[in-house]
Amino acid sequence: MLKRLAVLFTLSAAAGALLAADESSLPAVYKSAAELMATLARNAQAKSDQATSPIANEDHYRINIVRRGSAGTAMAHATGPAKGSEVHYIIDGAATVVTGGTLVRPAGAPTTIEGGESRRVSKGDVIVIPAGTPHWYKNVEGSVTYLEVRFDVELKK
Repeated sequence: MLKRLAVLFTLSAAAGALLAADESSLPAVYKSAAELMATLARNAQAKSDQATSPIANEDHYRINIVRRGSAGTAMAHATGPAKGSEVHYIIDGAATVVTGGTLVRPAGAPTTIEGGESRRVSKGDVIVIPAGTPHWYKNVEGSVTYLEVRFDVELKK
């Protein structure tokens, strides 16, 4: 019960920030689960290691459903159009996520994290990643699908 309340609080806070950030937008964006999963399935055919189904990508926020079929590269989103805080709500699957620490960029190899905190996440878990925090889906158990909400992203110019 506490976990559900924490999820609802986190998503409510993110939604409130989004609404306050862009009062001129449409009153709501609605996409059915079937529509989102169909888009995700189509995009996964083209790129099986990571696919995205956009929900709403506006000036102040980005909301997507992401499916990872393998480990990704570590990142921090400190600058650029992806800059901002993130909330990941795990919809399906499981993975080991590393947060914090220091990005390590070895020549000719994917970026990793040294000294971060590793946690196994699975369906129903929530990860809140402050802007500029290194994070990495290090190990993916089959696949992991999550709702990604990024807010306070850099404005389009």
